[in-house]
Amino acid sequence: MTHLSKQLAGERAAQYVEDNMIVGLGTGSTAFFAIQTLGQRVAKGLKIKGIPTSEQSRRQALSEKIPLIDFDHTTHVDLTIDGADEIDPKFNLTKGGGGALLREKIVAQNSTTEIIIVDPSKRVQHLGAFPLPVEVIPFGWQATRNHISRLGCEPKLRLHKNAPFITDNGNYILDCDFQTILDPPTTEQALNIICGVVECGLFTGLTDRVIIGYPDGTIEESVL
Repeated sequence: MTHLSKQLAGERAAQYVEDNMIVGLGTGSTAFFAIQTLGQRVAKGLKIKGIPTSEQSRRQALSEKIPLIDFDHTTHVDLTIDGADEIDPKFNLTKGGGGALLREKIVAQNSTTEIIIVDPSKRVQHLGAFPLPVEVIPFGWQATRNHISRLGCEPKLRLHKNAPFITDNGNYILDCDFQTILDPPTTEQALNIICGVVECGLFTGLTDRVIIGYPDGTIEESVL
């Protein structure tokens, strides 16, 4: 999928940001364009404060000179703009391909409005083709993997340079191949009650608006 699709979605979402908002800054290749556009608007006088969902988005925001705060200063986020790895017709999401799912969900759950920006390849009828990321603590991850597998998936430890991938929170990620997830809220709950699981990449009931950019330059917006 071309960068144009992601750029269009990111730029459109950034237009929903208004003065004096606290803005959740998502992570990933599509969120990159939203942060870039917000940086341009800040340079022109937009007054906002951002809460990044990863070290990656924090570094980009600083380079764009977007003022940042954290949850030491507020527990309320006006609007968050983030991407997704999959999105179904009910706005259930799979997230965590970039490894930032825990911070992304903390920010999303404290946001008044969550805008998800994607290219059309991310729209699916059912979640599951993209292996579901599950963040787990390193201690006993093998045992945690065994419990997760009983839910009907094949969990694989995510690697980086032949070593376990480490999240910004110091944890591991298991990429879980469910093939099809027919009931995302139930699966989310079942995963998150397993001891050793920090958070899973199923985001249910959190998305308010979806913006899809297309390679031909058109944009589709939808709300539930």
